[in-house]
Amino acid sequence: MENREVARILRETSKLLEIDGAIIGRYRSYDRAADLISSLTEPIAELARDLKKITALPGIGVRMAEHIREILEAGDLSQRKELLQKYPVEILGLLALPSLGPKKACLLWEAFQASTVAQVEQLAREGKLRDLPGFGKKTEENILKSIEVFKKSAGRFLLDFAEREAAKLIEYISAFDVTASLAAPAALPARGKLIQSISVAGSLRRHRETVGDLDLLLTLTPREAGGVRDAEEIAALARHILAYGPIEQVLAQGENKVSFRLVHGLQVDVRLLQPENFGAALIYFTGSKEHNVALRGRALKMGYTLNEYQLATVADAAPGEDAARVAGAAEEEVYAKLGLDFIPPELRENCGEIEAAAQHTLPHLIELRDLRGDLQMHTTATDGKHSIEAMAAAARALGYEYIAITDHSKALAFANGMDEARTLEQARNIRSANERDPDIHLLAGIEVDVLKDGRLDLPDDVLAELDIVVVSVHSFMGLEHGAMTERMLAAIENPYTQIIGHPTGRLLLRRDAFAYDMERILDAARQHGVAMECNAAPDRLDLKDVYLRMAKDRGVRVVISTDAHSTRGLELMRYGVHMARRGWIEKKDVLNALPLPEMLATLRPRPGAAVRPRPGNA
Repeated sequence: MENREVARILRETSKLLEIDGAIIGRYRSYDRAADLISSLTEPIAELARDLKKITALPGIGVRMAEHIREILEAGDLSQRKELLQKYPVEILGLLALPSLGPKKACLLWEAFQASTVAQVEQLAREGKLRDLPGFGKKTEENILKSIEVFKKSAGRFLLDFAEREAAKLIEYISAFDVTASLAAPAALPARGKLIQSISVAGSLRRHRETVGDLDLLLTLTPREAGGVRDAEEIAALARHILAYGPIEQVLAQGENKVSFRLVHGLQVDVRLLQPENFGAALIYFTGSKEHNVALRGRALKMGYTLNEYQLATVADAAPGEDAARVAGAAEEEVYAKLGLDFIPPELRENCGEIEAAAQHTLPHLIELRDLRGDLQMHTTATDGKHSIEAMAAAARALGYEYIAITDHSKALAFANGMDEARTLEQARNIRSANERDPDIHLLAGIEVDVLKDGRLDLPDDVLAELDIVVVSVHSFMGLEHGAMTERMLAAIENPYTQIIGHPTGRLLLRRDAFAYDMERILDAARQHGVAMECNAAPDRLDLKDVYLRMAKDRGVRVVISTDAHSTRGLELMRYGVHMARRGWIEKKDVLNALPLPEMLATLRPRPGAAVRPRPGNA
């Protein structure tokens, strides 16, 4: 079993225990173990073979080690199975609604035997929830809002999940051996390698925030003597693909396409192509639909026809003759024949990219290698999993020049947020670690909460002692449009605010963005020199592409940060870069693409604050 599967079972056990009314320490131990296992780079199955190794992991005692071993051996946990005799497994689905925690889910089950979203929606619409203890009319309204978000997200998957599934499928399909699969007699010559390449297309290649299905393009290698591969070989390849273990349902099987649905619901379409059609097919199946329609319209105006096989002209073809092929083997040649610069996949949304490509004014999009530091992360001082030193070492291994340690402020009590004294102590700890590590610069920062009225959670004299201040909203997220706008404006006007963290508060597939006037917020950010974060966490990716482009157009600086809560979380930066690219963001737009002195000089200056550079380190 993979680490994430073990972690999932532990988390579900924790939620079931909480629903069942277990004491906090009991169910939290499962959550902590799940978080640890999710952050490991080494397979838990290997560690679990040695009791000393697994119990050496922080927070894993002998009893939890036994639970992990049971999951690895039996595929489940007896405690979880016992709880599922008491509560239906569907009840876990209710926890996807932000307005429903385990205790409320338990009340719904006990009062109405309701365990599904549809059942809860019906009860809410009938006004039957408001009289339950701890609910009320407002909770009932919030539940209905959450259900609307849930419905919109049904059948969608986070980008990192889709990426992992694609990688596993590609690895599996690539192992196909056509000669062995056909059990050819020894006297017959080997048929050679059948698969030339496998490429990801669709919304995953465009790095949309969420993915509805997975498109893989498989290019076949021509026979040595020329010509296409025979039907027997194609059938053997299809059988191999459909033998993939996690397939739940086969949807289609033909000579050019194999479609199936995986056990978790993700649909996969594998298309088999000849090399000469690869470029045209990659454009077509990458999309977006709107981009493709516009591209085909441009082709028609130029006397061409564009489809998933080729770009061709019919102008000189006699009646009954095939169209004259112009391009199709590579994307670049198709775009070039249409008089366009190559358009990066992230921009293919028909939002001006074709016009820019024709005028040679496409942006030089930010790349992961352009980033010099990460300006939001958390340590064991609050809700992070690793120490200052561990986060610094991991960042150094990624090649960063600097990082900012930005643990939470006191308002975030459930995350062990820091008060004034702890904040200053953490700053001293960061600077002490900074002196001991000559290869990376550590900035003493904070992620300070924005209170309901727009004030910051820590006083000015404390914020003045720090190197960098990120401000974020973690409470009162349901404020109406006007109140939330005024709250954010007040936070931006505070002279100690430098970066707005995860600005709209969205959680993909779980929670909509805050309701506020983004244009007014960005105008205020420009006026006060405040940067907007593009949060790289795959369940946030906040700001979204449209808002990033609005920020760019106004000259508002962007910060791409991971918001990492573990060393492994630092590796997720690429998702923030993908989102920034979708927003037409260039290196010159990104604050943490600057060298340290220039980055610090570009940050909004704060009254009475001064960065304390390490001697001998610019």
